[in-house]
Amino acid sequence: MFICVLVGVAFLTLLERKVLGYIQIRKGPNKVGYYGIVQPFSDAIKLFTKEQTFPMVSNYLPYYFSPVFSLFISLLIWSVMPLYSGLYSFDLGLLFFLCCTSIGVYTVMIAGWSSNSIYALLGALRAIAQTISYEVSLALILISFIFLSGGYNLMIFCLYQNLIWFMFLTFPLMIIWFASILAETNRTPFDFAEGESELVSGFNIEYSSGGFALIFMAEYSSILFMSMLFVIMFMGGDFYSFFFIIKLVLVSLFFIWVRGTLPRYRYDKLMYLAWKSFLPISLNYLIFFSGMKFFIISLLI
Repeated sequence: MFICVLVGVAFLTLLERKVLGYIQIRKGPNKVGYYGIVQPFSDAIKLFTKEQTFPMVSNYLPYYFSPVFSLFISLLIWSVMPLYSGLYSFDLGLLFFLCCTSIGVYTVMIAGWSSNSIYALLGALRAIAQTISYEVSLALILISFIFLSGGYNLMIFCLYQNLIWFMFLTFPLMIIWFASILAETNRTPFDFAEGESELVSGFNIEYSSGGFALIFMAEYSSILFMSMLFVIMFMGGDFYSFFFIIKLVLVSLFFIWVRGTLPRYRYDKLMYLAWKSFLPISLNYLIFFSGMKFFIISLLI
């Protein structure tokens, strides 16, 4: 499964280059091989064969291992995917997802701190503040759905959406969830960890060749995972239908579309959005769902 995810990551980068090329009406670096199919592999060969440079004043071991752990955690989250083939069936899948996304903050923090560069540290601090802020609304939305479905297993979401998708029942929550996963994965318009205009390249400024490639792969792996989770939660996740793959690609395409069209947000507005808009709405939905659940249980009793 991890190999399939890594291949998906490779071709997601190709899709992004092609879509951004069409959006901005330009050619892109996506022409190697037949329809650019060899492009992701040529990028990988170029990145992993370049010379690895280390800043003299960096804290070597944390600097070296944080990209490795970043990719490891973003691949580990995929084990919550409810496969019918008997590999895993996590009864506490959503809790495991929250734990892994929380640990992912530490890899960014260590990568920014161990580089011993002020730009990297500032980028890491901004990424941490942003991720922690949006994790609150993500957790509240997940708890709302746990009240609705009555369990932490992602398989329940597939069973509950046979007749109607949750996106029709909870449309505002879907919009909040999509904006939150954009912020969680450090994507435009919330890519303050990599604010090129003011922070050069953010927390990964000192990384080159292999280290940069691992951070890059971790980001795109988490984009694919968040797209998969979005489809399961809001668009009826029937894993063995071809439509599941189409829906997953469509959500990934929305990530790219947002990147091609929206400018970067202002940082104070990002925090304002998280704490003054998303938090009250998700809290109100949580209270509403819990009250509805208790009302139904009291009727049944």
